[in-house]
Amino acid sequence: MRLLIVGALKGQLSVATRIAMDRGASVTNAESVEQALAVMRGKGADLVMVDVLLDIRGLVAQFEAERIRAPVVACGTGSDTRAAVQAIQAGAREYIPLPPDPELIAAVLEAVSRDARAFVFRDEAMARVARLAEQVARSDASILVTGESGVGKEVIARFVHARSARRDKPFVSVNCAAIPDNLLESELFGHEKGAFTGAVARRIGKFEEASGGTLLLDEISEMDVRLQAKLLRALQERVIDRVGGGKPVPVDIRVIATSNRNLAEEVRRGAFREDLFYRLNVVHLRVPALRERTQDIVELSNHFVRKYSELNGVPARAISADARRALLANPWRGNVRELENTMHRAVLLATGPEIGVDAIMTPEGEALAPAARDQASRAAETAEMVGRALVGRTVAEVERGLILDTLDHCLGNRTHAAKILGISIRTLRNKLNEYSAEGMAVPPPGDARVASL
Repeated sequence: MRLLIVGALKGQLSVATRIAMDRGASVTNAESVEQALAVMRGKGADLVMVDVLLDIRGLVAQFEAERIRAPVVACGTGSDTRAAVQAIQAGAREYIPLPPDPELIAAVLEAVSRDARAFVFRDEAMARVARLAEQVARSDASILVTGESGVGKEVIARFVHARSARRDKPFVSVNCAAIPDNLLESELFGHEKGAFTGAVARRIGKFEEASGGTLLLDEISEMDVRLQAKLLRALQERVIDRVGGGKPVPVDIRVIATSNRNLAEEVRRGAFREDLFYRLNVVHLRVPALRERTQDIVELSNHFVRKYSELNGVPARAISADARRALLANPWRGNVRELENTMHRAVLLATGPEIGVDAIMTPEGEALAPAARDQASRAAETAEMVGRALVGRTVAEVERGLILDTLDHCLGNRTHAAKILGISIRTLRNKLNEYSAEGMAVPPPGDARVASL
């Protein structure tokens, strides 16, 4: 959660900053509207908290002009009711009176975090991953999340953190593939002043920054083998050594690692330490590729249409039948990331009452159209996918998946679902009561299975 506080950091505003940081927010300060705009253009923020005495109307207007969609919250002395009303009229979403109430600030941060990220799914393959993730979330066990690039591994990691006992503490992410090997050690463990050329002051690393919370090591398979040994010690002994430091520093974190590689194979060829693999792989969550959870394609497409229509200030159009067929036929080698980019472009390119197949474009500007295939080959491919999905599942699991998928298809309409399934409404209700008693999410009428962070 990235929070930008605009105004001079003194008095009650400083107190609000400390409260937000205690609640896990990463806080940046800007003393003026101009500085705030520079921060938002550079690294952005999830929430902007502005001193009510500043030009909130001008800030909101500039955000709209530059299509910056971070919500703005005004804050000021509780007795300044006129300024509070003017701030809301100027476009502020909320008004927080000062001196700050810790619970109120926590509620605002939680609401923004919940709105900022959505874990959207409908397919049973993803539902199984979500159930396992929720089951292990409250433990402190290390988790290894694997899957192809773009499937949503970080979304799963945040889903786990949000349902853990550490949810009020920081969630810190480090992309091990994006940082050079000679800098990654300092990034993770920090360094002391003078540890190397350019180390002009002590720096706290990501392990200490995530203290009390969750540290996500993204694409850990790209980490140098020599650094893996230091990481293993940190996980085993819960202490770290800053670069150039002489005293171990205790840390209290939960580690989630992700990889788009087969780590067991990396161990066999000597590119990844076996002992570290077993330390990380206490719980393994494999996120299926988008082509393995086809029911999620249209669900996610609609979600991205709503998201980018709002962000770009355009009407949210429905996806046409031809466009849906093209979306379902595409292999999505870039998975959810590719689908999101495609739907973002579609929102901008669509001109009619619906998003047609002509707006579903590739990055090269070509129309996304299904390859021509005969009906027999499509049927054979579908049968093969269904067969693979059923292997290893019990009859009860298959029955449960069929019932819940049919109920999703009928938008929760029990009577319609029972007719399609060929069972009585009473039998369907009994089954749904059993699933609810087992802790499964049964959609009410008008809904499908969607979980949000």
